[in-house]
Amino acid sequence: MFKYYIFYKPFYVLSQFSKKDERLCLSDFIKIDKDCYPIGRLDYDSEGLLIITNDKYLHKIITSPKYKVKKTYLVQVEGLINDFAINELLNGVIIKVKNKNFKVKADSIIRLETIILPERRPSIRFRKNIPTSILEIVLTEGKNRQIRKMTAKVGFPTLRIIRTKINNLTLENLEAGDLLEVSQNTIYNKLNLQFYNKLLVY
Repeated sequence: MFKYYIFYKPFYVLSQFSKKDERLCLSDFIKIDKDCYPIGRLDYDSEGLLIITNDKYLHKIITSPKYKVKKTYLVQVEGLINDFAINELLNGVIIKVKNKNFKVKADSIIRLETIILPERRPSIRFRKNIPTSILEIVLTEGKNRQIRKMTAKVGFPTLRIIRTKINNLTLENLEAGDLLEVSQNTIYNKLNLQFYNKLLVY
């Protein structure tokens, strides 16, 4: 039977159940069936939405670039980012992954003026003389540390990343470290995957 969970991965937590070293991992927060694994990964120093399931087909859909599943992130960068830099990110920049160059771009970017990010432990060390900007960035691809490399490329280093959505699936009202079990029907509908009806189990 397929199981589906939404987990709000905290900062400084590995996106895996097995203990690799002294760092925190998923098993420090949640205990679920051993055949359930996270779909994709969030970096150790990133936060937010992580889907955990034993549905291997769903894993393929979400992680394969050809399906163009949208992942939405709140990204706090150092400095007051300008339109020129945002347009560069939308048009594409070259980043290096495993010694290979890739041209990557954001699907969309919105500069947010009034949003207040949730508290983080440990908190970000701000430099009083340097302001920050908060962006909502949507990607349909997922290279290693892509957002951090992209914003650094245009001169605005990333301070914080929170994944808030995968298609229309959100964090609901979860806080960091919370786990929510959801039905297959719910998760497929919110991920806009109704066209895979043959896999749905009601």
